[in-house]
Amino acid sequence: MTRKFIPINQESFDLEDLDSSSIALPKNLLNGVKDQFNRPLKDLRISVTDRCNFRCTYCMPKEVFDSNYQYLPHSHLLSFEEIIKLAKNFVQLGVQKIRLTGGEPLLRKNIEFLIEQLAKIKTLDGSDLDLTLTTNGSLLERKAQSLKDAGLQRVTVSLDGLDDDVFKRMNDVDFAVSDVLKGIDKAVQIGLAPLKVNMVVKRSVNLLEITPMTSYFLGTGVTLRFIEYMDVGATNGWKMDEVVSSSEIINILSSEFEIKSLAPSSIGETAKRYSVTGKSKQAVGEIGLISSVSQAFCGDCNRARLSTEGRLYMCLFASTGFDFRSLLRGGASDELIMQKIAQIWGSRNDRYSELRGQNGAKENSTKKVEMSYIGG
Repeated sequence: MTRKFIPINQESFDLEDLDSSSIALPKNLLNGVKDQFNRPLKDLRISVTDRCNFRCTYCMPKEVFDSNYQYLPHSHLLSFEEIIKLAKNFVQLGVQKIRLTGGEPLLRKNIEFLIEQLAKIKTLDGSDLDLTLTTNGSLLERKAQSLKDAGLQRVTVSLDGLDDDVFKRMNDVDFAVSDVLKGIDKAVQIGLAPLKVNMVVKRSVNLLEITPMTSYFLGTGVTLRFIEYMDVGATNGWKMDEVVSSSEIINILSSEFEIKSLAPSSIGETAKRYSVTGKSKQAVGEIGLISSVSQAFCGDCNRARLSTEGRLYMCLFASTGFDFRSLLRGGASDELIMQKIAQIWGSRNDRYSELRGQNGAKENSTKKVEMSYIGG
């Protein structure tokens, strides 16, 4: 039987539902828009495909995303022209950074064209957009040069271990770690940098990869970021006892390296930064710790997420999306689209991780959208 996982509790609206006279844009757009906790809208994550060639257990487990899984038809996906139009509207409201995600974004045909057009957009102060992309690295060696030529500035690669058996257990499709490492090397070589590597740590699978991963990237200019295993979506079987906290990761690394805290590089940064020095003092690097379970960072979250089919989400753990594809295909003007974005962001009060933390790090029972649908 053909099955399709439908993200639940989707909210949609028609053009006639909008009373544009009651939605006011900020008088000074240079100040952008603020939500209910005075958080600005600065970062937009755009999912360009719901497909992926990996079956990572914490994101797209094979038990759900199997050979019978029905992906979105191409007509449901936002076209590149629609993505570009929305991106321009978001930038007019203060967005300074756009990250392309998936699924696996490099599976989207002709993604270089999209990057080329996005790279032409200027922020409100006339600066270049911070344009980046997150990938599993499987196609990176082949695609790196064309992505760079199109205007992509840097990439983040998801890599959960160096041991081939561990890595294959995580990606669950028998993909060799050596091919991802070749992609990382190529990206660094051509200047898609500073490059970041994200490692999701799951206690029963890759705990012992923390130190080898740190040693491998030390002194290379690559920033390794450890991510606490999160309760995203409804299919990854999240359990609190599988979470390795950032404080535990620091304790593990402190036995092998000298660790010093660094100041944040920007407001709303998800990772706490640390310098790492080898015992020989000859190799120095940087790591980041993303602690959405043990140390929630909702307080300065400035990110919105746009799904593959044009639904806007205010939080990675959201259950409700707002349908912008209908607006676009209904002929909505830029002003009307910006008014709706401003209205949605202005009413935003999401702080899922903080509330989860107040409940003793227990998962909220509310159904949430899948990470593969809106990107990480």
